[in-house]
Amino acid sequence: MSLTLVGTVLIAEDSPSELELMSHYLQESGYNVIKSSGAKEALEKALSQKPDVIITDVVMPGMSGFELCRALKKNSLTQKIPIVICSSKNLEIDRLWAMKQGADVYMTKPYTREQLLRAIKSVVF
Repeated sequence: MSLTLVGTVLIAEDSPSELELMSHYLQESGYNVIKSSGAKEALEKALSQKPDVIITDVVMPGMSGFELCRALKKNSLTQKIPIVICSSKNLEIDRLWAMKQGADVYMTKPYTREQLLRAIKSVVF
């Protein structure tokens, strides 16, 4: 019998359909999912619930995914949590900037379920 490690993933995504799709993929694969519809809410949930991974969109109202990365990396409680950025921005400069802000993986939309799971596995296990 194989033992699968179940992790908790916090998703920061302002598009309800995108949030649902991502949650569905992850829950189907055995992950616990914490949903937030923006970066500020995600920051609060990251501090209180300490997820294993955070997936964030870049363009969101109020606070961007890049700002979320910076805030998480500055805080001693959250600085070790891996961050996966999932954005429709697919320029090399966006990717480089994301890494500079503390992101561990940069994925572009649209993505497949496999790409999403691979990105998470690459930073967690």
